[in-house]
Amino acid sequence: MQSLDTLAHTNPWRRRHPAEKAVLAFGLLGCAVALPPWPGALLVGAVALAALLGPVGLVPAALWRAMRAPLVFVAVGSLPLLVAVGGDPLVRFAPEGLGPAAGLAGRAVAALLCLILFAVTTPLSDTLPRLERVGVPPAVVEVAALVYRLLFLLLATASTVREAQARRLGFRTWATTYRCVAAQAGAIFVGAFDRARRLEQGLALRGYTGSLRVQVPSRPVSPAFLACSVGLVGAVVGCATVLG
Repeated sequence: MQSLDTLAHTNPWRRRHPAEKAVLAFGLLGCAVALPPWPGALLVGAVALAALLGPVGLVPAALWRAMRAPLVFVAVGSLPLLVAVGGDPLVRFAPEGLGPAAGLAGRAVAALLCLILFAVTTPLSDTLPRLERVGVPPAVVEVAALVYRLLFLLLATASTVREAQARRLGFRTWATTYRCVAAQAGAIFVGAFDRARRLEQGLALRGYTGSLRVQVPSRPVSPAFLACSVGLVGAVVGCATVLG
């Protein structure tokens, strides 16, 4: 998560309006969901991958680090389609599931690339304040912003606690490892609860009335970028229709 946030703040599209990148990324995501897996997912994945490695400037190693954990869930979700239960033997390989499994995996990978395209180009701090303008309740936006902030604090606390335990040889055996993990979870929970309580008190003392006002930097929307994004999504739909 920290690496994605770092990439989002340092990529060449950082200064573009979030709406521009949302049109491209979520337009392609809609194509990945709505179009047939072949050739729709292949086209969407190729376009998103080309954008990530090309204009966005993401290196393949960073892309792999962002994708490897979600790809495990894609594999876990696709493999059951290759197994049939019932009959003799009770559990057996199902060749007829190859097509659905490949389609599901292809669609999921294409959608994942679209989400990464938006995540590595748009910091959440740019997106959240603008959600109120599209009708999202302010309370939902504020809770999301606070959770986003607290996540990094919890990650830093977990890293500090783990480093302290490691220097005290807390991970020598399985028994000491389990004990350290339990102690780490307890310390993080207590710390998070205390931090949330102090945050609530701080907001109350500052006259919190149910709305957190933040300054949102003005970013002009590029009509050329929007036109290219819409044209690219339309080209993907057209090519998928012709090839399908």
